[in-house]
Amino acid sequence: MDFQLPIQIKSPPQLISYRDPVLLMGSCFTEHIGDRLQAVKFTTLQNPHGILFDPVSVANSLLSYIQNKKYTEDDLFYLNELWQSWYHHSVFSGMDKMEVLKKINQSQQDAHSFLKKAKWLIITLGSSFSYRLSEIAPPIKGERRQSEESVANCHRAPAQWFHKHLLTIEEIHGVQDNCIQELLKFNPDIQILFTVSPVRHIRDGVIEKNRSKARLLEVVHNLVHKFDRLHYFPAYELVIDILRDYRFYDIDMVHPNYQATEFVLEKFEEYYIESESRVIMREINKIRLGRKHKAFQPATRAHKQFLQNHFELTQQLRTKYPFLDLDDELAYFGGEGFDQ
Repeated sequence: MDFQLPIQIKSPPQLISYRDPVLLMGSCFTEHIGDRLQAVKFTTLQNPHGILFDPVSVANSLLSYIQNKKYTEDDLFYLNELWQSWYHHSVFSGMDKMEVLKKINQSQQDAHSFLKKAKWLIITLGSSFSYRLSEIAPPIKGERRQSEESVANCHRAPAQWFHKHLLTIEEIHGVQDNCIQELLKFNPDIQILFTVSPVRHIRDGVIEKNRSKARLLEVVHNLVHKFDRLHYFPAYELVIDILRDYRFYDIDMVHPNYQATEFVLEKFEEYYIESESRVIMREINKIRLGRKHKAFQPATRAHKQFLQNHFELTQQLRTKYPFLDLDDELAYFGGEGFDQ
């Protein structure tokens, strides 16, 4: 007896491997994938602008990396005792204007260099709603605003500073199509994987949430059919249509819980990561579990032997796979007092 709807997940011809630098962009669900890959030692860079939800902000950020854009003092504004950027998440905000600018531009340079060599770009789109600065909002660069400008983060500014806009399919397709063409010219070897976040943005109501997600899904599938190096991973469908139960959400009924997230990540690994790399992931996870072990009596021989065993296991793994960065693990197991 079947208790779930069947779903067909199509693996791309080229799967993700440890040899592939992976750039991840988009909503908070992006970081679930990125954190998993980073934890098992893939080469990754996550959200150089911070978390982004709408497709315009994602596209604008990617284009800024391609152009290696340098931000200036005029791109910042002062609000709530902090210097902030309309184009960046609040993790970049700070009280020192020049430090904020330095942090932003260092992230820009890192993203430009990483994107040039990246083999995979994973984009998770969260919402079709875009926030645009209204005429009464303080102008950027000291000039009078002639038209509404899309922002990536509202930074708790007054609501009247913004116009909320549900992007049309044509608008989303236009900005994403242009961005992809620029990406493929900048890095001809890159593969792009789209996902739509299963996080339920219900602040606007269930109906508007579904309209928003539907537009993202329509555009993404149109783009995947247009470009042969674009692919789609159904994270949204796995939660909404396969699990389809509120017990797979946190108490806010918005964010997928641990079980749902693990289910999605297991499917991602199964269909998008090559078999050899999945073997390496399992070996690294053994070391990660050892590092999480907390000894009640760290001075005992048994614990010192535990550390030595894991130190040797880590050394063997690095010898076998020299491209893995295991320096932290070797320092941890080797620095706890056993005789090497």
